Amino acid sequence: MDGEIPKKGPAASDIGQISPPSVSEKGLASSKDLDETYSTYKQQDAQDIDSREARQVLRKIDRHLLPLLMGTYLLQYLDKSAINSASVFGLQQGTNLHGQQYSWLTSLFYIGYLVAQPVAGYSLQRLPLGKFIGCTALVWGLLTITTPACTNFAGIAANRFLLGVFESVVNPGFVLCLSMWYRADDQPLRMVTYYCMNGVAGIFGGLLGYAVGHITTGLPQWQYVFLIFGSISLAWGVVFLALMPDLPTTARFLDPRQKFVAVERVARNRQGVKNHHFKTYQMWQCLRDPKTWILFVMSVAAQIPNAAQSTFTSIILKTFGFDVLQTQYMQIPGNVIQVVSLLVSGYVSSRFPNMRCAVMLAGNLICVGAGAALVGLPVGSDGTENRWGRLVALWLCSFQSVGFSMSLTMVSSNVAGYTKKQLTGAILFVGYCVGNIIGPQTFIEEEAPLYTSAYIA
Repeated sequence: MDGEIPKKGPAASDIGQISPPSVSEKGLASSKDLDETYSTYKQQDAQDIDSREARQVLRKIDRHLLPLLMGTYLLQYLDKSAINSASVFGLQQGTNLHGQQYSWLTSLFYIGYLVAQPVAGYSLQRLPLGKFIGCTALVWGLLTITTPACTNFAGIAANRFLLGVFESVVNPGFVLCLSMWYRADDQPLRMVTYYCMNGVAGIFGGLLGYAVGHITTGLPQWQYVFLIFGSISLAWGVVFLALMPDLPTTARFLDPRQKFVAVERVARNRQGVKNHHFKTYQMWQCLRDPKTWILFVMSVAAQIPNAAQSTFTSIILKTFGFDVLQTQYMQIPGNVIQVVSLLVSGYVSSRFPNMRCAVMLAGNLICVGAGAALVGLPVGSDGTENRWGRLVALWLCSFQSVGFSMSLTMVSSNVAGYTKKQLTGAILFVGYCVGNIIGPQTFIEEEAPLYTSAYIA
């Protein structure tokens, strides 16, 4: 079986279909080659499921899984982007940052993310998925809540690096989670449903930042941002650990028949559910597949402007001439655009076949046009001229999320074989890290308030 659940119907995969050694070449598959869910599938192999029953199980999975994925994704974005809100409340002064050191806080987060990718990928294959992600959520919540203890660049740099290490599990873990629970045509909409939590987190962070701006007693304002976000993440980590199943066959919210239906639905992807064993032939297929490297290059390019969205928005808005409190709520429309664009792109990709590449192209072109407006519009000597036109252009840069989210759905739904899927996802996230490491360094302190290099990038 080579780690894949047998297929009764036509293949659903259109990219990266694996070609494992044939049975005649290898003989009968050994038990280590079989998916963890294969026994459930085999026990009821002769049974069929009707579409109504499949839809009922799908709705039950959605009700249980999607809130967990959405909440976790929202909090991981809040925690890593907390420095954006804190930057206008005295973070640099409180931690004695100078020159490019603030930019390096974001780059170091993604260096940690990048360094941890091999370990994260291996651990996701070997360890129970739900428990592993839940434990990392507890750790990153603890790291966030202890950030106010940092008083210099070395301390907060180490904190950000470790935060990147532990948050590196979320994206590849969720891609694998989708492939374990959903059919290929189910995945785009579910992917953007949790991915749009980036925008919701931006809205929530902006409102919370506005509230923090009214605190005039007690601790320095920037510290409240980390204390609040970290506390919420710690509590959520406990909830995730308690409720997130590791596999469809271990889900307490499904009865035995529903577990079989859940496995049977995913079996029609012909891509496997989960297998602990690394397969060398799938590794070579991944490395030789040109689509792997196309997705890598697209990921790098899409994430370079992401620094403006996640780390520098408050600072950019301040250079436009807005005051500290305005920099918080002026971010909200851009995040609303991000949420709407992601939901629309997910619906279009799910409703109309073979539209993902067109949707990716449209999102990237809008982002490029917005970047061109930021570069081309006159800014005046103090950087505040045409601030409303430049503000709209900054909001439209949120479309950069569309391309990357669609590339994630290609990995989860179009790459067959658990090992190949895992490696393709890892390479994609290496590109994600490289782009996010480069992005903050385009904000050069000497170019403030114009930041010409960043807008060009």
